[in-house]
Amino acid sequence: MKRLSLLALAVAGQWVAPAVLAADDANDNNMEKISVVGSRIAMRTATDSVAPVDIITAEQLQATGLTDTARALQFAAPSYSFPFSAVTDGSDAVRPANLRGLSPDHTLVLVNGKRYHSSALVHLSGTVGKGASNVDLNTIPMAAIKRIEILRDGAAAQYGSDAIAGVINVVLKDNRDGGMITTQVGQTYQGDGEQWRVGANKGLSWSDDGFVNISLEAQHKNKTNRAGLDPRQQYPTLADGSPDPREETFDRKNFHVGDAEYDNLSLFANGAQYFGENKLYFSGGISDRETHSGAFYRSAIQDSNVPEIYPDGYLPILAPRIKDYSALVGYEFELGKWHVDTSAGYGKNSFQYRVENSVNASYGPESQTTFDAGTLSTDEIDLTVDASRYFPFFNESDIMLAVGAAWRENGYEIEAGEEASYANGGYQNKPAGSQGFGGFTPESEVDESRHNTAVYAELENQLSEAIYWSAALRYEDYSDFGDKVSWKLAGRYDFNDNFAVRATANTGFRAPSVQQLYFTNISTLFNPDPNTGEMVPTESGTFNNLSPVTQALQVGKLRPEESTSFSLGFVYTGDNGLTITLDSYQIDIDDRIVLSSSLTPDDSVVVGDALAGTNAESARFFVNAVDTRTRGVDLVVAQQFDLGSFGDLKANLAYAYNDTKIEGIHLPEILDGLQDELFDHIEQVRMTDATSHHTGSLGLTHHLGDFTTSLRFSYFGPYTIAYSSTGDKEYEGKTTVDLSVAYAATDNLTFTVGAQNLFDTYPEKRPENNNYNGIFQYPLTNTPFGFNGGYYFAEATYRF
Repeated sequence: MKRLSLLALAVAGQWVAPAVLAADDANDNNMEKISVVGSRIAMRTATDSVAPVDIITAEQLQATGLTDTARALQFAAPSYSFPFSAVTDGSDAVRPANLRGLSPDHTLVLVNGKRYHSSALVHLSGTVGKGASNVDLNTIPMAAIKRIEILRDGAAAQYGSDAIAGVINVVLKDNRDGGMITTQVGQTYQGDGEQWRVGANKGLSWSDDGFVNISLEAQHKNKTNRAGLDPRQQYPTLADGSPDPREETFDRKNFHVGDAEYDNLSLFANGAQYFGENKLYFSGGISDRETHSGAFYRSAIQDSNVPEIYPDGYLPILAPRIKDYSALVGYEFELGKWHVDTSAGYGKNSFQYRVENSVNASYGPESQTTFDAGTLSTDEIDLTVDASRYFPFFNESDIMLAVGAAWRENGYEIEAGEEASYANGGYQNKPAGSQGFGGFTPESEVDESRHNTAVYAELENQLSEAIYWSAALRYEDYSDFGDKVSWKLAGRYDFNDNFAVRATANTGFRAPSVQQLYFTNISTLFNPDPNTGEMVPTESGTFNNLSPVTQALQVGKLRPEESTSFSLGFVYTGDNGLTITLDSYQIDIDDRIVLSSSLTPDDSVVVGDALAGTNAESARFFVNAVDTRTRGVDLVVAQQFDLGSFGDLKANLAYAYNDTKIEGIHLPEILDGLQDELFDHIEQVRMTDATSHHTGSLGLTHHLGDFTTSLRFSYFGPYTIAYSSTGDKEYEGKTTVDLSVAYAATDNLTFTVGAQNLFDTYPEKRPENNNYNGIFQYPLTNTPFGFNGGYYFAEATYRF
C-alpha cells in the first residue's frame, strides 16, 4: 500500500532511524528525496508528503560554488531568503535569513531532528529582521552536511515555539567508512573577495555496531569593496583659506562597503552505537569565526578623530569573534510495543565585539586603538523524552500514537567591555567610547534565564490507500509569561496514482526570545541630516523590559506572538517522471514583536525625562505592536530526460510568491500620544516590502560520461526600501546565472570549475540624491543577491 505522509513529528520525538536505513540505499537515485523531517510511519519523498518540503542535497549545495552554508542554501531554495547587508555592525558577521518573507526568528532550525540554538546577536541596523536573532547556519560546516530539509508549513504544535514559518532540518553525514577531502578557491571578477575552503569528512567504525563521522572545515575570505570615492573635504582649510595639499593625494576609496573579511574553523561529529534494536546516538560541534568589516569612515576634521593618532582620518573596523558549541546525546530503545527516544542537548553561542583601528577620542592622544567592547552570549539546554507505538484502528488500518515531554532552559548574558570602550576621558569634550561600536557599559550587563516545559500528543493514520490524516496537540508552559496551547490538523487524499490534494491547518506561537527580553545597549547610529544629507552620529539606546526607561514609558511586558496558518496544495506525479507541486498558504500572526523606531526628547518631555541620567540621545525597545497576514504560493516542477547518447538531463523549476500585509498596529498607550512614532513608515515598509515578493529558479543538470554541467537561473523580484530623507525606493528585479562543469578524472577524484553570477549582474543603484555623496552606490541592506558581481571558482574533491 502506498504510504502518504504528514510532516508531523514533535521535536522531542524526532525519529532519526530513516536516516540510518537510507544509508543502505546510497546508490538509489531516490536517496536524495528521503525526508527525515517526516512521518513516523515510514520514509517519505517530497511528493508523498502532506505539507511542502524542499530536500537539498550536499551535492546541490556544493554546485553553487559558495563556501558558506546559509548563502548556498539561498540559491538552492527560492522560499529561503538570505539578503546581503554592509555597514550594519554585527549583522555584517551574522546576516539575517528568513523563510516565506517572515522574520528570521519565525523559522525553527533542527540538526538531525533536534532543536539547534540561536545566535546571541540581535540585529539592530536596517536589515530585514531588525530586532530578531536567528540561527547562524554558517556554524555548521558544509563538509558535515548530508542534506537539508525545509518544511514550508507552520509546525509549532509539533516542534514548539519558533516554527511559525516552517522548519529547516540539517541532516549530518552518517557514513561509517570512507570519506572525502575538498578544496575550493575563487575570487570576484573585480579581483577581490579572494577565498579558499578546505573541508574533510571521514567515517570511522569502532565496532560492527558503532561508528562516528567527523567533519573538519577551514575557510578564509578577503573583503570585497564596492564603495564609491569620497568627495568630501578631509583636512582643515589652511590659514589663507586654501585647501590642504593632502586633499589631492588622499585615497578617497576610504569606506569599506561589501562582504566582510573572515576566517572560520569548524569541527562536527555525528555517531551512534547500536545494542541490538537499541541505539545510543550523539552529535556536536564547535565553530570559531572572526570577521572584519568597516564602520563609517572618520575624516581628519571630524570631532571623533584625534589627529595625533590618525592625521589622515581612519576607518574603524568591527572584528567580532564568534564561538559556537553544541553537543547532543540520546538513547532509543524498545519498551514492549513502545519505541522510546530520550535525549539531552546543549548549545552555546558567544559574540565578542572587538573594534580595531579605532579610538576613544575623549582620551585624546593617550587613547588605545583596539578595544574589547563586550560580549553577548546565549545558551540552551534541551531535555526530551518521546514514546510512540501503533494501535489497531478503523478500516483494518493502524494508528500511530506519540506522546512526549520536553524541558528547555534558555540563558542570555551581556558582559561589559573594557572601560576604555565606553568611558569618557574628558579630553576637549570629544565623543566617548570606542568609535565604530561603543562598548557595553556595566549598566548593560545582564545574566538572565528562563525555562519552559512542554507535553504533547500526536496521532497519525493511513486510513486507506487514498486517505491519510494526522493531528497534533501541544501544551507549553513558560516561566516568564505563562502557558500556550497549539494544534495542527493535516490530511491528504490521492485521487489516483498521479494526482493528490493536501491541506493543513494549525495554530502556533513564538515566545519572546531571551535576546529580545534582555538585550540592552547604547550604540552610535548614523542618520541623514534633513538639511544637508550628511550622516550625523547619534547615541541610540536600546532598552529591555527590565529598564527604568521602558517602565517610565509604560511599554509593558513582552507577550508571545500567536499565529493561525492554513495551506492547500496539489501534487502531480506523472508516469514519465514529471512531478509538480503547487501549494498556497495563509499565515496570520498577532502581536508580532518589533524593535521600535527611536524616540527623542524632541518628541516628548516624557522621553527626555526617561532618558535623563543615561548617555542615550534616543530610546527604542521591543514591543508587541503588529498584526500581519502573509499569503503566498510555492510551485516546484521537476523532470528528468533521457537523451540517449547525449546523456541525461534533470530540470527543476521553483517559484515562490509571498506578500505580507499589516492588518493592525496596536502600540502601548504611552504618554503624550507617541504611539504613531513607535512603528513608523520606514519600519512598516521593512516588514512588508523589503523582501522580494517573487523569487524563482530554473536549474538544469546534464550528465554525459565523466562530465556534469550545472546551469541555474535565479530570479529575485522587486523590493522596496524606505529612506527617511527621500521616501520609498523600489528596486527592480534581477536575474543571475550560475554555471559549473565537473569532470570525474577518476572514480575518486573530481575537478569542478564554474562561475556564480556569470554575467556580472549588479542590483539597481541607489538614487543620486540618496547615496551619501556617491559613496553608497548600492543599497546597504536587503539586496537579495548582494553587489559583489561575478565570482569564479575552482574545486577539487577526492573521495575514498
